[in-house]
Amino acid sequence: MKGPSMLPFRTGRAVVAGLVVCGLAQPCWAQTSAQTLTFVVSFAPGGIADVVARLVAQRLGERGPKVVVENRAGAGGNLAARAVSAAPPDGSTILATTTALAVNDTASRNKGYATEDLRTVAIVALSPDVMGVHPSNPAKDLGEFVRNAKPKGFTFGSPGLGTSPYIAAEYFFREVAKIDAVHVPFSGGAPAVAAAIGNHVDLVAVALPTAASQIEQGALRGIGLANPTRNSFVPNVPTYGETGFPNFYSATWVGFFAPAKTSDAAVAKLNADINEVLKDAAAQQKLKAVGFDAIIKTHPEAADYFRSEVASWGKMSRAIGFSAD
Repeated sequence: MKGPSMLPFRTGRAVVAGLVVCGLAQPCWAQTSAQTLTFVVSFAPGGIADVVARLVAQRLGERGPKVVVENRAGAGGNLAARAVSAAPPDGSTILATTTALAVNDTASRNKGYATEDLRTVAIVALSPDVMGVHPSNPAKDLGEFVRNAKPKGFTFGSPGLGTSPYIAAEYFFREVAKIDAVHVPFSGGAPAVAAAIGNHVDLVAVALPTAASQIEQGALRGIGLANPTRNSFVPNVPTYGETGFPNFYSATWVGFFAPAKTSDAAVAKLNADINEVLKDAAAQQKLKAVGFDAIIKTHPEAADYFRSEVASWGKMSRAIGFSAD
């Protein structure tokens, strides 16, 4: 899933920041954690995970450690997850990934690792899924769209089979709205949005950052946000609950994970340092600029959240028959 690039970093393997510095103004990272930290990103440069990982890497680098960002895309995020799960558990190699990790627990065959081979360090950013239609569509919100479409069905585009927006939308249409829908998969969020703007599909379901600028510009009408509250980036888009479908939420998040045997101390230290980055108002503003809200959780809280996501996406995947079980 592509998202707008917001930082001028080199693609591929890039040293993001600096030297290990000990001084009165900041703690000495070298005494408490790895001197070089590698973020292995599950997706290509410019995507959601990459944008957030590089923001965190830059800010961590300003605090002391040398941080390297390495993009290892492939197999729906499984290639990077497999590599990190097998890395030495010394706190120096960290997976940066998305909701795909929770989805793949149920939906992906032959991953080459078990989800239990990784432990949650932090969940750092979250953005709800959104549904949008061409401005010529008469429906002003999701409830009206469903009512209009029930007699005849409709087509909807997504970033592709197995992606979280596809699974959530398919589950919503089948199990919640009880409506016939024909899925049209695309090779990412941007092509799916382009198809909706071109009126080639009746509706598109994607993560908000993929469609936010098009909604803001009026090229696409947002009709439903899968979130408890509206989003400040697209304040005119109603929530599912406002349109008659309460208590249905789906989102794309970005998180960091370590090999399972990484020590509690190393995980707690990295979680604390990442949370300090996220408390910075400028960092939060950069996330909001691409449709994300910063998430600050202790590592036990983050681990609980991830377990709940594995369960939730597992339930939806099984319900629509998209399960490797």
